[in-house]
Amino acid sequence: MLAPELQDLLDATRVGFAALDVAPPIQERALSNLQRWITEPMYSSYLAQVQAMVAAGRWALLLDCFYQVLPFGTGGRRGPVGIGPNRYNTYTLGSSVQGHATFLRAKRGDGPLSVVIAYDVREFRDTRGELEPNVPSPVLGMTSRAFAELAAEVYAAQDIVVWLPAEDTFVSTPELSFSIRHLRTDGGLNISASHNPPDDNGGKFYNATGAQEVPPRDEEMAELVEAVTHIERMPIDRARAGGLVKVIGPEVHRAYLDTNLGLSVNPQARSARVVFTPLHGTGRTTVAEVLEEAGFAIDIEPTQASYDGQFPNVPFRVPNPEVPQSMERACAYADQVDADVVMACDPDADRLGLMAKHPLGAPKGEWRFFTGNEIACLAAHYLLTAKPRAGTNPLVIKTEVTSRLLERVARLHGARVIGNLLVGFKYVGDVLERIETHGRYAGMDATLDDFVLGAEESHGVLVTPAIRDKDAAGASLVLAELASEEKDRGRTLVDSLREIWREAGYVRNELRNTVMRGAEGRNRIQRIQALLRENPPKEIAGYTVTAFHDRQDPSGPFGEILSETDRASRDTLVWELGDEARILLRPSGTEPKNKIYVEVCGKPGSDLSQEIPRINKKARELGDAFLDRMLRLVDIELPAWAFAVSDLVAVEHKVHFANTLVPELVERLANDDAAVDAWLDAQLKPYGKDARGLVAPAIQAYVESAKPSVAPKLLRLFSA
Repeated sequence: MLAPELQDLLDATRVGFAALDVAPPIQERALSNLQRWITEPMYSSYLAQVQAMVAAGRWALLLDCFYQVLPFGTGGRRGPVGIGPNRYNTYTLGSSVQGHATFLRAKRGDGPLSVVIAYDVREFRDTRGELEPNVPSPVLGMTSRAFAELAAEVYAAQDIVVWLPAEDTFVSTPELSFSIRHLRTDGGLNISASHNPPDDNGGKFYNATGAQEVPPRDEEMAELVEAVTHIERMPIDRARAGGLVKVIGPEVHRAYLDTNLGLSVNPQARSARVVFTPLHGTGRTTVAEVLEEAGFAIDIEPTQASYDGQFPNVPFRVPNPEVPQSMERACAYADQVDADVVMACDPDADRLGLMAKHPLGAPKGEWRFFTGNEIACLAAHYLLTAKPRAGTNPLVIKTEVTSRLLERVARLHGARVIGNLLVGFKYVGDVLERIETHGRYAGMDATLDDFVLGAEESHGVLVTPAIRDKDAAGASLVLAELASEEKDRGRTLVDSLREIWREAGYVRNELRNTVMRGAEGRNRIQRIQALLRENPPKEIAGYTVTAFHDRQDPSGPFGEILSETDRASRDTLVWELGDEARILLRPSGTEPKNKIYVEVCGKPGSDLSQEIPRINKKARELGDAFLDRMLRLVDIELPAWAFAVSDLVAVEHKVHFANTLVPELVERLANDDAAVDAWLDAQLKPYGKDARGLVAPAIQAYVESAKPSVAPKLLRLFSA
């Protein structure tokens, strides 16, 4: 029987949940989880926060924190740090590690076991305001290092040796993959939320090859994690004294750098000056050191150079090189030092961002952003032309959502392509493992010497089989050399890309995201997939659908479903729109959003001056039309101009912006409201940091569409 005060807390929560528009089974599941957290000793340090949240009546937040256990997907758990089983905290990490330790024992036997743990720069400060202020919480102030030490305690309690970075140092994702192979350990763990916002963190598990497990092996691990009922820990001082926690020596980092330096194609091509920004993350020890030691003139953008998990000087606090605004400061600094190229990577240094000044000697501010697809094509084109390798049969590996332009480039140079992989770089790693072990993949004979490049559209490139995850360092070296060769010819990387388009044809790829948070958002994401799977459209934006593919279909190329993790990985729907276009839709495996991949292809030899604007326009129209149809399935309607709001903004905020904020803002401006600035900032605060910038393109689109009388005032409010 519950203590009276705890029964009162549970009763109050039940009443609060009942007022929410959420199905009763979800409410009951949340209540059941909440009861465990307020009664079992292992959660006692969280009780004060739960009591404070109940007293404050924060029912929607409590429901989201407790209605499920943070899913173990894509090789681990990632999400907002906080209280409850649906947040990243000591419980969700500890149970993951406990399950992984059991998995390693089952797979590797009773002999000695070891793992490498890496981590990034994050520190949880509750910028979203989920915690009740001035109430104790065990997660407030938790760093990735602190999470890593907790994980080390769990492994050590299972008699598994842990290799940890030295104090006050960080290790990137690709260097973790390399270290696992170099130290010959049985697996690894990375504490990082990659490019996610500051309040997020996560743990991603690796196998002995330096890659993540793929189905069905990842399902076996997930089941062991879900079965955990008790977490054992050995105090880290005792673990160190017993030799169960060791420090990764500098020789491992040296070997990682040397491996990347050995990828140089043309050691004389060093004329390009590079500005690099780590976006406050670990890239200073990877990209920056590799380029410096290779002999490039490299400048680090000073305001984003510090290790800081709050990412204070990154627009929107989204340290993602897929977002062009993340490199604005680096471009401004590059203008000051007269650099040719700007590069960036996310906090765990696996994704690479790229911008180039064009044309050569252009005035300040003339910077061209390259998408992840374009980066992969540039690197592949350079590697396949600059350094033919005798005795090899070149091989390029890509995921299905990555641009078909990369296939065209590879085939132009006579390379073979494995191009239909599911989303996630673990599938590239799996191909390399099979080639290394069996000398073939899917009936194709190959060796690791054949491997040229692996890529995924989200700015992930790998150019060496010595690492089994994407690595910004190796790609940065290859692209810096290409930029140098082009500079020596009086050209830029933009000229390289246009040359590719002329030879292979112009291809436009656009990624559209719809962020849907909380239990209701997750339900909407699932409903969209189910409804479109059951009744796929036969026409989209004037295009006839010539083929529809459900990657979960057992009669398709991936065969029978191997596991529930396989089912989740294959939750991709594909619409072929003739030879010219296609759309792919899938829910993200790491963030609460749908991801829509739009592709429109041109033909080789076309006049680019006409082809580029034509195809770009078609891609945008196609994306908007599909997005509109998709949202209507879950009763969300937005005016066309609202689609210009940044995809970093959650759908519920887009609805508020279009239906409430803009009409009231127009009225306030018409009435010359002197307090409009303060009101606007208060309305936009939930949208995220630098919110005016996130919605500015939609304001421009609204003005062009509606032509309100207050247009000049509106535009001034959102001007840079």
